[in-house]
Amino acid sequence: MTTIGFIGSGNIGGTIARLAVAAGYDVVLSNSRGPQTLTGLVAELGPRARAGTVEEAATAGDLVLVSVPLRAYADIPAAPLAGKVVMDTNNYYPERDGNIDVLDDGSTTSSELLQRHLAGARVVKVFNNIYFKHLGSLARPADAADRSALVVSSDDPEAKAAVLAFLDAIGYDGVDAGPLGAGGRRHQPGTPAYGTPYGPFSDEHGTPADAATVRAALDEG
Repeated sequence: MTTIGFIGSGNIGGTIARLAVAAGYDVVLSNSRGPQTLTGLVAELGPRARAGTVEEAATAGDLVLVSVPLRAYADIPAAPLAGKVVMDTNNYYPERDGNIDVLDDGSTTSSELLQRHLAGARVVKVFNNIYFKHLGSLARPADAADRSALVVSSDDPEAKAAVLAFLDAIGYDGVDAGPLGAGGRRHQPGTPAYGTPYGPFSDEHGTPADAATVRAALDEG
């Protein structure tokens, strides 16, 4: 079974780890504070989960999820991620990350910054446009009438296909927004596809949003 490595195991990372374990994946969790801080989450997830260093999670993962504040992207080790599919959940929030000129002027995107840093990896932007509580509650089996869809963008078709297969396994359809640049802009903060299709944050359960609904939101952007 595929192993998912986690660089960052907070709200988004922890939610995806729960979905992954429920779908039968093994997970290796990490964060910037060390594996000893993840004992509670590992105990919750059970025998398919273990904690490690960032380097250990990067090395162990067949797919690797990066879910850290954007300001910390340059601290992610590039060497163990060479050749790997990296799922990027990052968004740029200047109030948290500080101002980044190339993002403020629109000359690049947050995922393109990560791809540039991880030059040997294959980055896919995904999970960035949904509230973590909605992500946990809206997962559905493949045959469910109210199954939701999530957005992916990447410059690598094979990496994109691998992530779409992972989404399907954990309970979501996928919608391809295009490449990291032009596609990623369509589901970043401030666009119609960011958060809105799944309902307000005040509703912790969220509103199912099928592929057609998500595509329509992307097209508005």
